Amino acid sequence: QVQLVESGGDLVQPGGSLRLSCVASGRMFSIHSMGWYRQAPGKQRELVATFTRSSSSMYAESVKGRFTISRDTAKNTVFLQMNGLQSEDTAVYYCKAAVAPTLTAYSRGLYSDYWGQGTQVTVSS
Repeated sequence: QVQLVESGGDLVQPGGSLRLSCVASGRMFSIHSMGWYRQAPGKQRELVATFTRSSSSMYAESVKGRFTISRDTAKNTVFLQMNGLQSEDTAVYYCKAAVAPTLTAYSRGLYSDYWGQGTQVTVSS
């Protein structure tokens, strides 16, 4: 099994910054992609930022120029630096990773999605 543990969520004033972290552990031969999603009350979960299989990064239009995704591959950790936070950024932020647990799964292109438990980000004055 794979475990994803997020941290860094907090209450912050508009215009402030936060840095989220997500550490993946467990049975992992290959990580296909790893990134961040968020879900605000009454809304669907949406992509915020992610690294793709080609190691390129993708961002939601609403966060471009404000959020930056980075990673420490050796530590299976992905970060989300959030600057210029707005009330609309208030949500539970989830880490997601697509993982092949074994060489066999990797060779067959078999990846499973895993989610963290989420970390609350609240932007309010």
